Amino acid sequence: MQAIQELLDQKVDQYNRPAFIARDPISIPHRFSRLQDIEIMGFWAAVLAWGQRPVILQKANELVTLMEGVPYDFIRYHEDSDLRRFLAFKHRTFNTTDTLYFLHFLKQYYNRHESLEDAFLPVGGGADSPTTEPHLMAFHDRFCDTTGEAGLFFPERTRKHIATPARNSGCKRLNMFLRWMVRRDDRGVDFGLWQRIRPDQLVIPIDVHVGRVASKLGLLGTRRVGPSHGETPKTDWKAAVALTDILRQFDPTDPVRYDFALFGLGVEGEM
Repeated sequence: MQAIQELLDQKVDQYNRPAFIARDPISIPHRFSRLQDIEIMGFWAAVLAWGQRPVILQKANELVTLMEGVPYDFIRYHEDSDLRRFLAFKHRTFNTTDTLYFLHFLKQYYNRHESLEDAFLPVGGGADSPTTEPHLMAFHDRFCDTTGEAGLFFPERTRKHIATPARNSGCKRLNMFLRWMVRRDDRGVDFGLWQRIRPDQLVIPIDVHVGRVASKLGLLGTRRVGPSHGETPKTDWKAAVALTDILRQFDPTDPVRYDFALFGLGVEGEM
């Protein structure tokens, strides 16, 4: 394990640098300095982050343009007539219905709260939880308005864009967003703007690429998907927590910093 930790520490140092921001979805919120602008575009860029990275950046930047370069001001003060420009926006399975609901949710939310962090805080704050599981579940329920208290008329098709551990989803995109907002270091990549979720609670944003690298390193198991497809890494919530638990042995206070290493090794073709 020591050799693996040394490799991962080396790769964290290599990839946790501003030079890698330009090609990553985190470059979208880095266009802004105001908390709410960073939250809005960080959240949206993370949700759209599947597929080829140039396309993800293109679609996220398209949203910035549609919001006239001022996401928070647009969210707060747009009129219904301003929404027509979004009718043609789509990215893979993210369509007009999803776009309009996101805008509606964010408007009603920011009319009542200063920061999106509040939406991720469960009743009681979740400070005793070893992971962000209750935070992700709380956000899912608020976003989907499961109680009906907010009167958001949630479209059921949009649920697939907001994962939850309650369904054993790996929650890759939301875990990535939380990494951006919660992790604090001096490298200039993650923002570290939120204070009520701790870095040691974060869970690794796991997808097939991170899972494949972790499996090759012996940090994560695989599952058999059939005789013609062989084995593939596990990427559900249990696998994400299990991998994070191992990484926590390397760094108990900031295990998710190794996301830079695992993702970088995969996307740069080193493993």
